[in-house]
Amino acid sequence: MGLFSFTQEIAIDLGTANTIIICDDKVVVDEPSVVAISQSDNRMVAVGRKAQQMIGRGGTMIRTVRPLRDGVIADFYACEMMIRGMIKMIPQRNRLFTPSIRMVVCIPSGSTEVEIRAVRDSSEHAGGRDVYMIYEPMAAAIGIGIDVESPEGCMIVDIGGGTTEIAVISLGGIVANKSIKTAGDDLNADIIDYMGRMHNLRIDEPTAERIKIQVGSALTELEDAPEDYIVIGPNKVTALPTEVPISYQEIAHCLEKSISKIENAILQALEQTPPELYADIVKNGIFLTGGGALLHGLATRLTNKITIPFHVADDPLHAVARGTGVALKNVNNFNFLIR
Repeated sequence: MGLFSFTQEIAIDLGTANTIIICDDKVVVDEPSVVAISQSDNRMVAVGRKAQQMIGRGGTMIRTVRPLRDGVIADFYACEMMIRGMIKMIPQRNRLFTPSIRMVVCIPSGSTEVEIRAVRDSSEHAGGRDVYMIYEPMAAAIGIGIDVESPEGCMIVDIGGGTTEIAVISLGGIVANKSIKTAGDDLNADIIDYMGRMHNLRIDEPTAERIKIQVGSALTELEDAPEDYIVIGPNKVTALPTEVPISYQEIAHCLEKSISKIENAILQALEQTPPELYADIVKNGIFLTGGGALLHGLATRLTNKITIPFHVADDPLHAVARGTGVALKNVNNFNFLIR
């Protein structure tokens, strides 16, 4: 990585909600997966947090795009610009020339060949010379310190923005997996719908995200209950400003349907699990990663429903990115990386 280094190595957690880049074992970029594009000349105006602040504020001059939907690329051009813009955010040491980039990118475990190809093409167009890919649950398991190459089975539930990835891992492979398109974005949509129906309040996605973080809950009874959150917005009928206090019990009711889908997906993955590995999972518990793991009471609810202990990983938001960083250092040793 010095003055005459020929290759720059980066690990990218290309998420629906956030993109994290690791370089030299450090998180160097952690930004929302949003890009702002000028309508007049299709040029990138901003990327990441700056672009997120423009959502709903750009009028006809600027369009803000989330290039990924449900864990896969929905807009190739925007995704390429976003990756390129975020790579430029990496602090650069003084160099005489631009190095070639070797990157490891993580993808949903349910990705089709076409979706894998889309990630590879976007990464190569953004400057990647050697592009490797790793499945998200495998990266999450590595990121929380599990030895994925051991014969002992472990189960990961990674609840991201666009997908929930559930996988049973043993001997460096995914033995059973379930990938569903019910995750953080769906919880936000549930909250937007609920606020409109029950309180006649019009809110947007960033407000729904704040509500979810503050009072989002999987249980209607919590020991350490958060305080009510005050939501301010226009009334859908009168357009007058309205102030509504929202409790965690209300949000627990409104998220019930989506959380039940995640529960059912976990049960379906357990049904596919070989008995020997099932015994390991019962003994070791199931690990929750991703932003959705931080939902109040989720681990308790899942433990009560499935009767297997659920553990929230340390720093679940960065588990996948950390695992991708470890995979980057072991590209020659990990045979489960997709070339």
